[in-house]
Amino acid sequence: MHTLLIVAFAMIGGLALSRAVKKIHLPNVTGYLVAGLLIGPCVFKLVPQEALSGLAIVTQAALGFIAFSIGGEFKLASLKAIGKSCVIITFFQALTATFLVDAVLIACGFPLPMCLALGAIATATAPAATLMVVRQYRAKGELTNTLLPVVAIDDAIGLVVYSVSIAVAKALASGQAASMRSMVLEPLLEIVLSLVIGCAIGFFSSLVLRFFHSKGNRLGVTIAAVLLGVGLAKQFGLSDLLLCMAIGATLVNLREDAFELLDITDSWTPPLFMLFFVISGANLDLNALKTVGMVGVVYILTRSVGKYFGAFLGATVVHASDKIRKYLGITLLPQAGVAIGMAQIVLVELPQYGASIQAVVLCATLIYELVGPVLTKLSLEKAGEIPAHS
Repeated sequence: MHTLLIVAFAMIGGLALSRAVKKIHLPNVTGYLVAGLLIGPCVFKLVPQEALSGLAIVTQAALGFIAFSIGGEFKLASLKAIGKSCVIITFFQALTATFLVDAVLIACGFPLPMCLALGAIATATAPAATLMVVRQYRAKGELTNTLLPVVAIDDAIGLVVYSVSIAVAKALASGQAASMRSMVLEPLLEIVLSLVIGCAIGFFSSLVLRFFHSKGNRLGVTIAAVLLGVGLAKQFGLSDLLLCMAIGATLVNLREDAFELLDITDSWTPPLFMLFFVISGANLDLNALKTVGMVGVVYILTRSVGKYFGAFLGATVVHASDKIRKYLGITLLPQAGVAIGMAQIVLVELPQYGASIQAVVLCATLIYELVGPVLTKLSLEKAGEIPAHS
């Protein structure tokens, strides 16, 4: 089947299912994943398994733009305005989720590389799902003002944790003896090089943008920068997520018109992200679900507990109010794009565990996207930050 036909089927399926899920008040991402599952090789087989490998470039590009948009949230002036309390809470909830998932999965006897990968993926939240609820119900208040910066910072922390964990997991899965070089120096070098190259691309992009003023040309510069970042990362075995995040963070701090530039980019990426989610759903191997049932249950439960008590502990440390301690962790359960992206990378980085990890993450995403936004709304209502008429 021609690649363009596959892309057309994916887009048509994604658009159709996004309308269907809206009827039952579910996020678009849920519809995209279900659409991919239906047209993929496990159900109606409109897209054969061998054809999916030809779409890897789409998922790689989408991941680059997801990381780029996360980096765009890191303008230094905005970070100073957020304050250290939100940063401390974010570190606590992210790392608690990681350590708890790692510890429980290891205690259950699952392979160590799989445990490390799932623990790292557990950090990621879904800013889009959370923001959707906040905007839809016009939530305002202390909890909302804490929640939004926390979910923005969370994914950046998650990318760093993931880069370290996956490097260690790769070393363990390869069977090489554990050493300071393989467990610490090589992951650290990968992270540093990714950030340095990303910052360099962001710096030169900011200079090049001085010579282009139309929206089309400025969008072209941004796309070229992200694709260059992804390409270099793939070529030299670096973290494309961290590298592209560094591009976005550098640009947003060097350009006064950075937010206008990000808006231009955001207007182009929705179809790309839709394709990414549909392809991710098509890659779901239903047969793998039979063998990873317990892993999935443990992952969902321990991540949820880790997010809640991590946020509670962090809020307690910074002496936050009772409603932040009680409800913030519940609002951090949604998980989507970044987690799915990490699972996609695991397919390549840890092929012996990739299918199982992807099955766990995609199923967890479906559950979190069904339950998460509802719990977020209930938490904001309990905190008194959603108007009574909503």
